[in-house]
Amino acid sequence: MKKTLAEIAAYVGGRVVGDGSIVISGLDNIEGAGAHDLTFAVEPHIEEAKSTRAAAVMLPEGVEDFPLPALYVEAPRAAFAKLLELFTPKLVFPQGVSSEAHIGKDVQLGKDVTILPFACVDDHAVIGDRVTLYPGVYVGQYSEIDEDTIIYSNATVREHCHVGKRCIIHSSAVIGSDGFGFTTKDGVHTKVPQVGNVVLEDDVEIGAHDGIDRAAMGSTVIGHGTKIDNLVHIGHNCKIGPNCLIVAQTGISGSTTVGHNVTFGGQVGTVGHISIGANSVYAARSGIIGDMPEGVFCAGFPVQSHTEWLRMQAAMKHLPELRKEVKRLTKELAKLQAPHSEKE
Repeated sequence: MKKTLAEIAAYVGGRVVGDGSIVISGLDNIEGAGAHDLTFAVEPHIEEAKSTRAAAVMLPEGVEDFPLPALYVEAPRAAFAKLLELFTPKLVFPQGVSSEAHIGKDVQLGKDVTILPFACVDDHAVIGDRVTLYPGVYVGQYSEIDEDTIIYSNATVREHCHVGKRCIIHSSAVIGSDGFGFTTKDGVHTKVPQVGNVVLEDDVEIGAHDGIDRAAMGSTVIGHGTKIDNLVHIGHNCKIGPNCLIVAQTGISGSTTVGHNVTFGGQVGTVGHISIGANSVYAARSGIIGDMPEGVFCAGFPVQSHTEWLRMQAAMKHLPELRKEVKRLTKELAKLQAPHSEKE
């Protein structure tokens, strides 16, 4: 792919300052970009970008006196993401069902599906139009995969689960693994049958090696547009709202309800059977141990206001000095009290 800077500007709706005839043949980050690449920069990296080897730099409007040819846009990250799709060749696979795939009894296949070698679609499953199943995918009995969904190698969608439109499920994810339910009597753990399912609504993305547990009864639900990073566990009967972001190694315990537009940083953990309000952010390694309101920004364990947590972290740096001071004052107090003790 080769395009002039002016052509790229027209494609992303930006404006060029400098030589618009420069030919761009690749995209890269500030450090790795070469003489024919376009990179992008936002604060706090704009100063660093002044010394890049890139042919040109995409910048936010308002940056002035930049020494290199520049492409100005309102939102550089979003515009650069659009360009990444343009410059990255799409993978092409032959449409149809490979002779080396397994298709069970009474399976419904939509139009223009791509089912690659060693994928397995079990009995009574429904595969929508333009679905792509990579090698090693397993779709269980009575499961439904809606149109334009992509499921990568070795992912599993177990029986009775429903995957919405335009979803992406990455390698080795398991949709519908059994929920962690046991009764214990006389020291013996007995499995409680997990007879529910998982519902992924439209435009959901599930990361590699994620585990989304099926409900004991009813459905575990991942809301429309929610994006889940790698190595995340969602327990049985959880209800995750629309447009949430869940970062790697987060664990959400069973029967937790999460509102819309909630962000969980890496390694966040929750107890089960709680409600977490919408439009909230939880910093990495937060521990959520009870119901939470809407619109909060929290951190720490147990979770607290992010501002309070920052103050606490700053204060903890002074604990060694404070300990020494307390020891010194204790000794001084003992000396002052000694004469009074002798008189008594």
